[in-house]
Amino acid sequence: MPSAWTTDQKEYPMKAMTYCAFGAAADVLHLTDLPTPDPAPGEVLVRLTHSGVNPSDVKSRKGARPGVTKPLFPQIVPHSDGAGVIEAVGDGVPSARIGEPVWIWNGQWQRPFGTAAQMIALSAEQAVKLPEGISPEDGATLGIPGLTAAHCVFGGGSVTGKTVLVSGGAGAVGHDAVQLARWGGARVIATASPADFDRVRAAGATEVLDYRDPDLAAKLLELTDGRGVERAVEVEFGLNAPMLAQAGAENGTIAAYGSALDMNPVLPFGAFLFRAITIDIVLIYLLPAPARANAIGLLHRAHAAGGLAPAIHARFALEECVVAHQCVEAGRRAGAVLLEIDQT
Repeated sequence: MPSAWTTDQKEYPMKAMTYCAFGAAADVLHLTDLPTPDPAPGEVLVRLTHSGVNPSDVKSRKGARPGVTKPLFPQIVPHSDGAGVIEAVGDGVPSARIGEPVWIWNGQWQRPFGTAAQMIALSAEQAVKLPEGISPEDGATLGIPGLTAAHCVFGGGSVTGKTVLVSGGAGAVGHDAVQLARWGGARVIATASPADFDRVRAAGATEVLDYRDPDLAAKLLELTDGRGVERAVEVEFGLNAPMLAQAGAENGTIAAYGSALDMNPVLPFGAFLFRAITIDIVLIYLLPAPARANAIGLLHRAHAAGGLAPAIHARFALEECVVAHQCVEAGRRAGAVLLEIDQT
């Protein structure tokens, strides 16, 4: 089990952003001194340089999860993504890992203490060695956005020669997915707002369509000579299900990782049935170990080959975490939002 910060730690205190109740960022997020954690057996202690701020972190802090009426822990350090350097190791972890640069996944998943802090202790496997050429900034985007994009694109295997539709190609996940699908040899069609068309094309989309176009399904069929798209990376499944039922290829797959605007959709089952379309619901926190290892390897290889350059929208100091959350809530981001963590 992951270790927790305790009041009897002998190490010097560290800075962390915390909240103890749901609410607006300005009301509940506070800069706090906490004891530095000790790594338990099987864990590493990471001195963090960056923390990724994702929409899921904002929703958790707001209390926007269905059925969750209060925080799951008395005190929470938010954020699941991050990057840093291993400072110490627990029993069973090779001491050679000390000094290793790493990026982090699931830092605050089902545990109270995430990456919005100077230090984090967590399972050694959740601290992935940063390959040469990947900066800590890029590493801090590989957790939720990167892994989601990689699994949604490649979760069914190779996409070489296939047509992949990326919904919301200007978002953090979508922008990564466009790049990864192009690197993987797919023809990429994306949707976006017209203001973002050039940026999405530059990421690798052959065609970019307005996500609000009422004739989107017909245009996708026209672009694919009536065959439809073989794989869809979908950020708003509920709203787009009727369109995907028309525009999906026979035996195609919809890899859906979001549906915020319609969490209880009515599905056109008959249309899905007679195209034998697979609906793959992706929650990256629960990705099985072999699939996660595959996605990690793909991210590293794509980055090394120049096929992935994660976009960074904004950087804030740790003590500016409130503003970072507000930035994510405001939408219209052109990439990830990061905290840069000062260790002084």
